Amino acid sequence: MGTDRLLIGEEAPNFNLLGTDEKNYSLNSFSDKEAMIVVFSCNHCPYVKAYEERIIKIQEDFKNKVQVVAINSNDADSYSEDSFDNMKFRAKEKGFNFPYLRDEDQSAAKAYKATHTPEVFLFDKNRRLVYQGKIDDNWKEIENVKAHYLRDAIEELIDGKPITTPETFSIGCTIKWKNQS
Repeated sequence: MGTDRLLIGEEAPNFNLLGTDEKNYSLNSFSDKEAMIVVFSCNHCPYVKAYEERIIKIQEDFKNKVQVVAINSNDADSYSEDSFDNMKFRAKEKGFNFPYLRDEDQSAAKAYKATHTPEVFLFDKNRRLVYQGKIDDNWKEIENVKAHYLRDAIEELIDGKPITTPETFSIGCTIKWKNQS
């Protein structure tokens, strides 16, 4: 039986997904960046909503070296708030400075073995996993964050240092899978 998560050191699974800007994106779309963050996201989850500003700030702070990509894999038939049209609205309303992609057949979520929104995967220049888990230790109160897991991992990666905390337990809403019947 395989592992239930992508392991540190494993290669990023490729994807080819449509973004809210009507362009298709794959791993190669960001080959000029030293690092890449894939965050499984959606529109309706309160955890995602709480982290949106922090994700935008991370992309802004590291824009020359790191590319954030958000992927929404939720079943839009059961969760209409996560439809592609609503994704377009959300990206515009919030001013996303990163691609927001639709994983209609949920193949990306399955390939990454993602389980939650938001769940973060940080990959190095060779697109090998160096960090997986949550963004920080306080989703509700940004002013009370004590451990900036993702930001610390990005800085360590850029500085060529080992990642102090390569894995944390993802919190948030579960990915809303399509009925498998």
